[in-house]
Amino acid sequence: MIFDVVTIFPDFFSSILEYGVLQRARAGGQAKFRLHDLRDFTDDRHRTVDDRPFGGGPGMVFKPEPLFRAVEALKPEPGGADSPVVLLSPQGRLLTQSVAEEFARKERVVLLCGRYEGVDERVAQHLATEELSIGDYVLTGGELAAAVVMEAVTRLLPGVLGNEESREQDSFAGAGSVAAGSASGGAGGILDCPHYTRPAEFRGWKVPEVLLSGDHEEIRRWRRRRALEKTWRRRPDLLASLPLGQEDGKLLEEIRQAALELAGRRD
Repeated sequence: MIFDVVTIFPDFFSSILEYGVLQRARAGGQAKFRLHDLRDFTDDRHRTVDDRPFGGGPGMVFKPEPLFRAVEALKPEPGGADSPVVLLSPQGRLLTQSVAEEFARKERVVLLCGRYEGVDERVAQHLATEELSIGDYVLTGGELAAAVVMEAVTRLLPGVLGNEESREQDSFAGAGSVAAGSASGGAGGILDCPHYTRPAEFRGWKVPEVLLSGDHEEIRRWRRRRALEKTWRRRPDLLASLPLGQEDGKLLEEIRQAALELAGRRD
């Protein structure tokens, strides 16, 4: 099995790959770990991978171009078209033993390590095949999460563990329980809203007009609504225990009504 890891800190993995299950899998030929420096896929002399978010706000956002180039450089390889492209993100489904077993059946997995405020939403929508979180807490970047994913998956490969029976006795074997993990959701106990940065249009995919408007109140409301909508769709359990204000209640009702209308049109 091949893991392709796209990161701005490839040296981070040097020691991790020299010990334990990962080292054993490398030595035994059950797994290959390839590290790709995201800065190698930039086109400016400063090797820039991030920019300020449209609409304002703190932090920096990974630009779409380097990530698309990095993944597309891997696609021509055998099996590349069918390889999962996994964005390590607090917005994704939670890593469980069943997810690790699912990945262990693949020939190759591409792992994208985000940093800073996040990545341009077009990466999540049009490049990654899925987003994956290793838990509801905050990390600075996706490198530790990628290492956890590789560990959880590699130990399931045939011949990696000295005693295959020990794998069947694992705490989460055959369960959907959450393994310990990665970055958390956004502010206020819900998932984060989408982020965008330059360029304003990329391959025909445009940044939402509201983020270019300069209207700070509309931008705030749009972000809150999108964050609530993402949480409602992906992690409704977070909303169940969250005390919501009057505005959030109205936004959630709008979201539910829009979903019902869309379902009605499809029917």
